[in-house]
Amino acid sequence: MSNETKMTPKDFFLWGAAIIALYVSAISLLTLLFEYIDVVFVDSLRGAQFSGAIRFAMASLIIIFPLYIYLTRILNQDIRENPEKKGMGVRKWLIFLTLFVAGITIVIDLIVLITTFLGGEALTSSFLLKVLSVLVVIGGAFFYYLYDLKGKWEMEPKLSKYIGWFVSSVVLISVVGGFFIIGSPQTQRQIRLDQEKVNDLSSIQWQITNFYQQKERLPKDITELEDPLIGFLLPTDPESKEAYGYKIIENLTFELCAEFNKESDDTETSFIREPFGFAIDSNWTHDEGVVCFERTVDPDKFPPLRKQ
Repeated sequence: MSNETKMTPKDFFLWGAAIIALYVSAISLLTLLFEYIDVVFVDSLRGAQFSGAIRFAMASLIIIFPLYIYLTRILNQDIRENPEKKGMGVRKWLIFLTLFVAGITIVIDLIVLITTFLGGEALTSSFLLKVLSVLVVIGGAFFYYLYDLKGKWEMEPKLSKYIGWFVSSVVLISVVGGFFIIGSPQTQRQIRLDQEKVNDLSSIQWQITNFYQQKERLPKDITELEDPLIGFLLPTDPESKEAYGYKIIENLTFELCAEFNKESDDTETSFIREPFGFAIDSNWTHDEGVVCFERTVDPDKFPPLRKQ
């Protein structure tokens, strides 16, 4: 290679950044597609854990994919203006690495499909769609860079642009689709605030039970629960900053009240401290607005400490 066609630091970082952006974009797109499939074909083992993965994949595509398109356009334009750069080592190495990784992924995908079929297992719609997603996304990247090695995109720049617009449209639709599943950022904030309220009520309920075990009665007022010695400070509503509602109904029965932004469902109440996945009582499901939860302390389950 002549001095004019030797790899420069600019070439190295542009090609490296473009390939990294490709990998991140492909993984994020597949993550989104897999999560959408799990939402449509509900997986009872997944619970409410999909929202975090969808948000991260959406954020990655919003930032990384436009960068990939931009870098690819710069690199293709550079090769059209300097055809001798097609032979640069960094370009060949990274493209062949991409072809190798894509090829291995496709082979593994097909092996899993055939192994599942030969094993007599049910080929569910969810499974088949995930296999198809891998074939389309990874296969598309494989053939794009295979033709890139053959110089197709330098000879047909319009076709290259059409492919770029098509892929961008698919990614855009995938990202927009996420908002229909997880809701807008405002909706997500409301859900997380509601989850925090449920967590607070659960903590207060535990403190009431502990109070009963210590004193063999329910607290007359919720402020009796505060105990600097054990470090418990009574939580307040994260929105209104007011105390949660508390009232003794009779004997050992009481109710806790809070105002919620949205009606809960299984996906919002199965795990309350995302992403850690702490399970909560399904009895915390709630409607929109002010909701009161009636609870009764069972002396058999929570006997006073003096009687133990």
